[in-house]
Amino acid sequence: MNTKINLAGIEMKNPVTVASGTFGYGREYSNFIDLNKLGGIITKGTSLKARPGNKPPRVCETPSGMLNSIGLQNPGVEYFAKYDLPWLREFDTKIIVNACGSTIDEYVELCKILNDLDIDGVELNLSCPNVKAGCLAFGMTYEGVKEVTSKVRKVLDRKPLIVKLTPNVTDITQPAKGAEDAGADGISAINTLLGMKIDIDKRKPVLANNTGGLSGPAVRPVAVRMVYQIAQAVKIPILGLGGIMTGEDAIEFMLAGATAVSIGSGNFYDPETSIKVVEGIEKYMQKHKIEDISSIIGTVEMN
Repeated sequence: MNTKINLAGIEMKNPVTVASGTFGYGREYSNFIDLNKLGGIITKGTSLKARPGNKPPRVCETPSGMLNSIGLQNPGVEYFAKYDLPWLREFDTKIIVNACGSTIDEYVELCKILNDLDIDGVELNLSCPNVKAGCLAFGMTYEGVKEVTSKVRKVLDRKPLIVKLTPNVTDITQPAKGAEDAGADGISAINTLLGMKIDIDKRKPVLANNTGGLSGPAVRPVAVRMVYQIAQAVKIPILGLGGIMTGEDAIEFMLAGATAVSIGSGNFYDPETSIKVVEGIEKYMQKHKIEDISSIIGTVEMN
């Protein structure tokens, strides 16, 4: 069986990555799983300068999911390049950096630095719903996505560029087309859905930031639908994510049109989820006598 795939020019041993913001930079999870078995690692959102993140509480559980309002807390790109990247490079897996910013200039300056680092690709985060300045606004329209992506593309000329889209829009295909038209090599979808949980005794939102990003199995049907819609609208490959917990979930995304998948909240539920998804994909291939996993991409037969 051949589980290798090509995601936006990134050759991966299998189609399973771990989603930004759920895996840190891999150090903690390396105590539980063999990182060499992953197709790729997408780092925690990394910005030009260090970010303290939002004030707590920043996470709460919801039915079949969770809300988070971390606020892209991270040590900044210089720290990442000096301390985390050399450690990550010890493993036989692809390294994709999730890049975030509050202004177009920040995205551009950050990607100038990433262009010279020993990484395999960049996931441009235009969709985080937790940062009041920047990310959400850029990712909501065709024009906004195209503008940021175009300017980043000019300075990021040596790395594959994957644009991560917000689902908090009326028509997901428009931002996807904006990314493709601006020269992106791939689309990542979906990020979290904007949600809220209220403490009925205190009569106040549970999260200090009031709202947060909903993830987990609760969002999977929405994510699968959006991946299918994007696949019909653009020709560049898609990294699908949203509530994937099993190999069967991953296959569903691939049938809808995703070339690869990311495991997010499942990492919190079970640190071994990503490896179990890899194994689940292999079992599916054996059961259905599939020789090449790429052959199933986008092959769902609609009613």
